[in-house]
Amino acid sequence: MDSSTISKPHERLAATLDGEMTAVNELIRTRMTSEHAPRIPEVTAHLIEAGGKRLRPMLTLAAARLCGYQGEHHVRLAATVEFIHTATLLHDDVVDESGQRRGRPTANLLWDNKSSVLVGDYLFSRSFQLMVETGSLRVLDILANASATIAEGEVLQMTAAQDLRTDEAVYLQIVRGKTAALFSAAMQVGGVIAKAPESQVHALFDYGDALGIAFQIADDLLDYQGDAKETGKNVGDDFRERKLTLPVIKAVAQATTEERTFWERTIEKGRQEDGDLEHALELMNKYGTFDATRADANAWAAKAKSSLESLPDGEIRTMLSELADYVVSRLN
Repeated sequence: MDSSTISKPHERLAATLDGEMTAVNELIRTRMTSEHAPRIPEVTAHLIEAGGKRLRPMLTLAAARLCGYQGEHHVRLAATVEFIHTATLLHDDVVDESGQRRGRPTANLLWDNKSSVLVGDYLFSRSFQLMVETGSLRVLDILANASATIAEGEVLQMTAAQDLRTDEAVYLQIVRGKTAALFSAAMQVGGVIAKAPESQVHALFDYGDALGIAFQIADDLLDYQGDAKETGKNVGDDFRERKLTLPVIKAVAQATTEERTFWERTIEKGRQEDGDLEHALELMNKYGTFDATRADANAWAAKAKSSLESLPDGEIRTMLSELADYVVSRLN
């Protein structure tokens, strides 16, 4: 596949890493089998074969190649990262009572909540088996910490999502948990397995962290300003689901007493009426929170790009830089 003829950076990265991604996909299929519980590969295949971008495992492969790695452990680590991601999606869909993901019915809808939770647990266990096979205690430490941070972020979101006291610092903590932790760990382990200098491992972490934050902020803004055909979500789904994301948090911080009463009724108490979404959009426009949120996403993307400066120059670094631009290009 010629990566020069492909326009999107994640697709160019996929083309460049094609051979290694094939090996990752084969390993995933092998390890998601179960001799005793056929429900496990059924549920896992439904999600893993759904046609996601595989961005997180690609980041691990890219980081390893960027740092000159020659072995095979990066394939195990990329599969590990995808298993952790898939396990969290299975659990998230149960917690959020979601009925659709990537335009398809969720596993909890097709099977049931018990199956989704238990298969998610199985994939977490599989991911730790793969980590151990690399023989690196540092890798185990990084990915175990990331798994704990992800779970912590989900619990924090559950308690903070409908609390108007949730400020931008708490929002950032949630985003670091639910999104950025796995991006940064995926990058970091690629450098560790390549025995890259500590300064480079740190730069890889910083890139993944900033990219993950930019990615999530962009997603949250697109919920209010995106094209439903492209995002797969209806405009205002987060409002209807009473999720306090950055555009709303910024509006609440500047709200008058009357406006705060509106946010309390719609977000905290969940008593939403016809016309409430339109009024919420008016308030966010009034305080310029969409522009401010866009500026935050762009700043994090710029930070991701600057983190790459200390890493070896070349094709992979260029693609990672373009990926940071692409994550926020949907907003501009």
